Amino acid sequence: MSHAVKTEHCYVHKDLTICGGDPVIVGTRIPVRLIYQRAQDGDTVETIRQAYPHLTPAQIHDALSYAYDHLPEIEQEIRREAKAYEQGKTPPSR
Repeated sequence: MSHAVKTEHCYVHKDLTICGGDPVIVGTRIPVRLIYQRAQDGDTVETIRQAYPHLTPAQIHDALSYAYDHLPEIEQEIRREAKAYEQGKTPPSR
């Protein structure tokens, strides 16, 4: 039985068994928040592709589209991850 939940974005889904159910790019463990954060830091789609060569431009653009469509959710995930990192519970997700 799949735990994946489809979203309105074809390259993004949520799966309780992957990254705690945070939205990720389908077929990967790459959280949407990571792609969003890289773009916010000034990375281009091509720079992100160099870091993750298995991703297509369409996947990256769809992840960014999802992030902008769900900004409060993504920002909450970023805050949660930053807090966990500060408390020493997890390495930074970059």
